Amino acid sequence: MPTASTDAPALDSGATRLRRAITGPALFLFILGDVLGAGVYALVGKIAMQVGGAVWVPLLVALGFALLTAGSYAELVSKYPKAGGAAVFTERAFGSPLLSFLVGFAMLAAGVTSAAGLSLAFAGDYLGAFFDTPAVPTALGFLLLIGLLNARGIRESMGANVVMTLIEVSGLVLVVVLAARFILDGSGELERVVQFTPGISPAVAVLSAALLAFYSFVGFEVSANVAEEVRDVRRVYPRALFGALLVAGLIYLGVGVAATVILPPEALGESSAPLLDVVRATGYAVPDNLFALVALVAVANGALLTMIMASRLAYGMADRGLLPVALTRVLPRRRTPWLAIVLTTLVAMVLTVTGSLAVLAETVVLLLLFVFIATNVAVLVLRKDRIAEPHFRTPTVMPVLAILSCLLLLAQQSAGTWLRAGLLLGLGIILYGVGRWQARRLSAG
Repeated sequence: MPTASTDAPALDSGATRLRRAITGPALFLFILGDVLGAGVYALVGKIAMQVGGAVWVPLLVALGFALLTAGSYAELVSKYPKAGGAAVFTERAFGSPLLSFLVGFAMLAAGVTSAAGLSLAFAGDYLGAFFDTPAVPTALGFLLLIGLLNARGIRESMGANVVMTLIEVSGLVLVVVLAARFILDGSGELERVVQFTPGISPAVAVLSAALLAFYSFVGFEVSANVAEEVRDVRRVYPRALFGALLVAGLIYLGVGVAATVILPPEALGESSAPLLDVVRATGYAVPDNLFALVALVAVANGALLTMIMASRLAYGMADRGLLPVALTRVLPRRRTPWLAIVLTTLVAMVLTVTGSLAVLAETVVLLLLFVFIATNVAVLVLRKDRIAEPHFRTPTVMPVLAILSCLLLLAQQSAGTWLRAGLLLGLGIILYGVGRWQARRLSAG
């Protein structure tokens, strides 16, 4: 619950060079839009293949895991409302520039890698329903457009997010409404929603499927990196964060129930567009292109919000001396971190031409789990750091359970995913060493 301390003056005055243009409702839609990304349009089938008809169970478990870590973000962001997210929290908690850099770099790498994967998804089969274009050039052009919108301004980006979030939410709600009508017409098989995959322990099946389901909920952490651009952030942020996660969870549960009532798990698991097949199976007159368009909007929205996060994270890390100070350069009129936007966009473009969507997605999950562990440990360490301003305080048991849940999910990852994430973090250590060497040379000169 919110708490205040008057033991010390505030460590953060709230001053910022960035424009505070994000209102409470806009932040809610920002988080909701990032959570309700493209994953649910493809992952419902994969979850059903692992757990059976009870798709809603691993989705509910994943929501619980996400809410545990969200509590730590709500406390730390309302306590230290600065761009940089987990990297800033780690620096304050442990005072280790290397550890802070690695956490920030893991978050940055996950964000840029996710955007690269989303660009490939955008250029794939859903776009093919409208245009026949080469995948990689289309993906690169898509990232360029995202970068230009990001550079134009946070207000313009948030305005686009509001429209795209409403579209993607409408598409998911449509699935639930059509399923309800399908059931009321006497069709569908409600008993499937409590059936698990035969021959597999339900607990094992749920845990395995929860890893995929958890991927559908990640994205809420992105909002920590726009803290400096939120009005009245200490009051607004916790409400928007928990509200968006709960709304996303309710929508996911509805979609999960709807999908398995209409189609058996086997059919869902074999489909690359399970929700489109669900809509088709109802027999109602919904054009196929409608869902293709909704999926494209969901992908574009996820990529936009992810690149906003990556550029603001790079800006925040540079402002803390963890990355070159040049990345703090801001456009005079737009007040957006233009060099950070250019750099993160270029890196995403490189990843787009060097990795597949599956490889990129697996790496994102593992990197984010490390970030979440660091954030949950940091919130416990920083309890000794008291500030004057009232801020949200999560119950101590929640970050403890969050750490355990992250370790549990890490144990489900494959060796190949560990290797790819390790190589990325190794690259981060090299970049950190080069940066420190350059800093020493400049100070000596």
